[in-house]
Amino acid sequence: MKKFDALIIGSGQAGTPLAFRLAAEGMTVAMIEKGTVGGTCVNTGCTPTKAYVASARRMWDARHSEEFGVFLQGEPLADLKKIKARKDKIVAGSVHGISKGFEDEPKITLVKGEAAFVSDYVIRVKEEEYTAPKIFINAGARALVPEEYQEADFLTNESILELTELPEHLLIIGGSYIGLEFGQLFRRFGSKVTIIERSDQIINREDADTSSAIREILEDDGVQFLTGVQNIAATGKTGKIKVTYEKDQKEHVVSGTHLLLAIGRLPNTDRLNLEATNIEKDKRNYITVNDYCETNVKGVFALGDCNGKGAFTHTSYNDFEIAASFLFDQKKRKISDRILTYGLFIDPPLGRVGMTKKEALEKGLKVREGYLEMSKIGRAVEKGETKGFMRILVNGNDKIIGASILGVGGDEIVSGILNLMISEISYTALRDTVVLHPTVSELIPTALGKLKEVGSK
Repeated sequence: MKKFDALIIGSGQAGTPLAFRLAAEGMTVAMIEKGTVGGTCVNTGCTPTKAYVASARRMWDARHSEEFGVFLQGEPLADLKKIKARKDKIVAGSVHGISKGFEDEPKITLVKGEAAFVSDYVIRVKEEEYTAPKIFINAGARALVPEEYQEADFLTNESILELTELPEHLLIIGGSYIGLEFGQLFRRFGSKVTIIERSDQIINREDADTSSAIREILEDDGVQFLTGVQNIAATGKTGKIKVTYEKDQKEHVVSGTHLLLAIGRLPNTDRLNLEATNIEKDKRNYITVNDYCETNVKGVFALGDCNGKGAFTHTSYNDFEIAASFLFDQKKRKISDRILTYGLFIDPPLGRVGMTKKEALEKGLKVREGYLEMSKIGRAVEKGETKGFMRILVNGNDKIIGASILGVGGDEIVSGILNLMISEISYTALRDTVVLHPTVSELIPTALGKLKEVGSK
């Protein structure tokens, strides 16, 4: 049996920086990775999809250039092979950097293969067994594939990034973050796109008017939606996909060439043989952790997507910071300290922090709202980016409790609001700030200067 000071399962956005921190503290580390180093974000998540979003934006710019007095000859064409090659180059650069970092650090040993627990502190990889007093599970998650879709050829968020030819008609099951992002970018590339969603409202966790505005943005790009449908099923091979569904007590069929499943995510905990341990999971198979990412087994931690405390790169990285603080920095960080923030990276993007208006009202909070449409913001008009709005929620104690910035720069602007919230400063500090002109964010103080009482339920 090979002994280390620490074992890490998965080189994602929590596992990789943790390995280097542990090594810097003098610990020997075995980094166990069954796939390509870097995890979801680098290989099949943030990095590749944002590269595609950038290419899709260039297609939008070309198609709308005449509105800005710029004339291009002919219809712009998306070459998916070149788009993919650019994406692959960016990904490869990140993977190379991580791999070289592991190679250059003598205290880190990269172990290639799938990890399976033998007991609480023993892990088997292929024919070898490894043990350590500290174990960190950063196993990630994967696309959910229900039985009703397994008779059809389907794509996931991973396999769709390997296409080299544009789908003629892409059918997407699921109208939330992954489905909306891929739907818009492939529509901009030139594919016909239909998004099928069980709920009446897409991106259901958002306020209804936010959902409606996002749908309108995608429909303006030509994306078609089928919402409020039931009993969805799919059959067929690539090129001849059929999706059946029921609506208004009638059965309907929509045909396409490709099918993307964007229904949800499953933690990879079922592949770790946790049954051989005392490590506890919840009913959704997420590993149960305390405020410091430690499981019920002392010295065993779960970080990132597999602990159910966040499904984002930034929360995964924060899990690393929390675990490192627990071990080396007097427990200065914890999960309950962070405020939920995330983005929907359509174009224009949605930046979100804290509560939605619906959540605040359901909690019975006294809420005031600062609201301004992007079409009223000079810089947005000048840039030709007038879709969306900004909404900031303030409670009875003059603290900002949530914000939704849907529009140009929304994914960047929201961080400034988050900083104010985490500092627990009155909204008046932002309201009274002299902000750079001309910018989109300069109208945030204006919105905060015209708060409207929303009330409570």
